[in-house]
Amino acid sequence: MTPAGHDLSAEPLPAERGPLRAGSALAPFRYPPFRAIWTANLISSVGSVMQAVAAAWLMTELTSRHLLVALVQASSTIPILLLGVIAGAIADNHDRRLVMLWAQVFMLFVSAVLSVMGYAGVITPWSLLLLTLMVGMGTALNGPAWQASVRMQVDRADLPQAISINAIAFNLARSLGPALGGLVISLWSVNLAFAINAVSYLAMIVVLARWHPAVTPPLRLPIGPAIMTGLRFCLTSGPIARVLLRGAVFGFGAAGFQALLPVVVRLQLHGHQVDYGLVVGAFGFGSVLAALFVAKVRRRIGSENVVGISTAVFVAAQVLLSSAHGVAPAMVAALIAGSGWVATMTSLNVAMQMRSPEAILARCMSIYQAVSFGGMALGAWVWGALADRAGLVFSLRAAALWLALTLVLRLIAPMPARAEGRIEEASNAPA
Repeated sequence: MTPAGHDLSAEPLPAERGPLRAGSALAPFRYPPFRAIWTANLISSVGSVMQAVAAAWLMTELTSRHLLVALVQASSTIPILLLGVIAGAIADNHDRRLVMLWAQVFMLFVSAVLSVMGYAGVITPWSLLLLTLMVGMGTALNGPAWQASVRMQVDRADLPQAISINAIAFNLARSLGPALGGLVISLWSVNLAFAINAVSYLAMIVVLARWHPAVTPPLRLPIGPAIMTGLRFCLTSGPIARVLLRGAVFGFGAAGFQALLPVVVRLQLHGHQVDYGLVVGAFGFGSVLAALFVAKVRRRIGSENVVGISTAVFVAAQVLLSSAHGVAPAMVAALIAGSGWVATMTSLNVAMQMRSPEAILARCMSIYQAVSFGGMALGAWVWGALADRAGLVFSLRAAALWLALTLVLRLIAPMPARAEGRIEEASNAPA
């Protein structure tokens, strides 16, 4: 499909040469809607990462409980577990652009409230968790519609590259956001970071308000039957069911690294805000590097080998972080973890996108997000609670052992083969 409609969707594609030629790594940037949404998403993501850094650091000042610090990280993923499937049905039943637009407005409002409460000095550990949870609710509503809208922005041939480039935007934010967040926190306050995040949503709101793609009005179903249709398809499709399992088990084990990182920096490394920003920024930089090459590597060696190798890489990073006693080795561990993270998650995302029918695409992606991010939320709680009882080092190494054990899944739940279960025509989709 070729995006059409408003001036954002005008489609004078360049000649088939250079870095923007069809099928190349940067081909999605040929499409004006993709360029505009990608840029706005990068700005919004930088703000979101700054807020996440500020919230995690603020929680270490408000409480000494490792579990509450870990739950700040989990608060953005718990709503995806609880509300994601409903959000997918909403996105398939309504204009996905409008769903994203209202989600962005909601997140702007909540972030503004968080900033005002911060400046008023009335934030408590539980109010911080509640407000970050509400931002997570907006993310849960936005996610399926955003994932499904990628097909409205680029041709199908460029879809895998578009998914990888979207991962680059997110991980560029993970590189820039922590450094900027650490700088803002150290020079001013966490409250300014919250305010900057609120303003950052305006970029996406403006772009979505101007984008009017030509779409077929969706067939609306009651929420209950719509959800059951998506669940039935995902559970009865062998390739998709295996992808869901791989996403859940990887997310559960990988959550230990990200959820416990603020505590590692403060207590194990005796670092400060800038140190934390540098370590998280290294994670984002590693993610960007991997996102640039993962599509090419996946075409060469297959998704199973990519997921297996990147999982092993993440295991090594968790072990290295558990034994780090300086910022430099922690940054190396984060760099390695970021590359393993994005290579795995991008491969799983592409596998889902290419095997989900258009009519239920948002529901399929919401189920994937609910399962994988739900695994992360559960993992953050488990590894945080374990750290409270047995210590940071033990918890990080237990999470690494879990991921190492998941490598056996290549034998019993392998990633789908290249042509297995791929959906070529939206007309084949169930209602």
